[in-house]
Amino acid sequence: MQVQLAGEPRKPGRESEDFAAASPEALVLLDGSSSPDGMESGCRHGTPWYVRRLGVHLLARLTDRSDRSIAQCLSDAIVETAALHGGRCDLSHPNTPAAMVVAARRHGNALEYLVLGDALLVLQYRDGPPKVIGDNQRFPGGEELRRQVWSTVPGTAERAALHMRYALAVRAARNTGHGPWIAAASPKAAGHAETGFVPLAQLSAVAALTDGASRYTERFGLGSWADVLKLLAEAGPAELIAQVRAVERSDAGCERWPRGKAFDDASALYARL
Repeated sequence: MQVQLAGEPRKPGRESEDFAAASPEALVLLDGSSSPDGMESGCRHGTPWYVRRLGVHLLARLTDRSDRSIAQCLSDAIVETAALHGGRCDLSHPNTPAAMVVAARRHGNALEYLVLGDALLVLQYRDGPPKVIGDNQRFPGGEELRRQVWSTVPGTAERAALHMRYALAVRAARNTGHGPWIAAASPKAAGHAETGFVPLAQLSAVAALTDGASRYTERFGLGSWADVLKLLAEAGPAELIAQVRAVERSDAGCERWPRGKAFDDASALYARL
């Protein structure tokens, strides 16, 4: 694989909660689950710490354990990362650090992939339209609350209160069987990821995007997924993120494009096969 990647925090000087890394055989992209200010997590480390360690462990397992399925590799990485917390972190806390995950690797003559949560993997076929995989852990019970958040003015006390209600509802349900599954402290989440194999001969490239980068198409409608792949191939992931940032700046009040955050951490990875 020939890989290009780029990432940018939602605010200058703020630590990103995304993580992206690759080897010649594998790639990983993680989007940390951010929390409202003041929300306890039971962890003394924080989400950026968590996503970096989970991402590194997952990339290592993908490259050195071809005998393990990609879901088993994620399960192993979750267990290994949980062990790094130490006894001072409460990993049973519903807001323990967590992340959405995209992973892919060459496995024989196929590409093996995994997607958990609302990060996206885009497969570029040699013939035919692209296929988008992901956003597979929707939480219908929280959709109305999320729409209420989006209907309020950013920076107001009303929006902050609704955002906290939404965050508490999601965290009470996730990884319980009654809501979305996400990579946190329990390896069970890996069994709920979307996985599969695609013959390498059918593919020319793949892209992985956090939801901050997929806003290009999913929220702002700047182009189709074919347009996204063309932009990534010709100008690279940094240009895609720059175009997303330009639109975010033009609508900082979230009026034209309602959304939870005016700006979001954004990471994108493009790999030619």
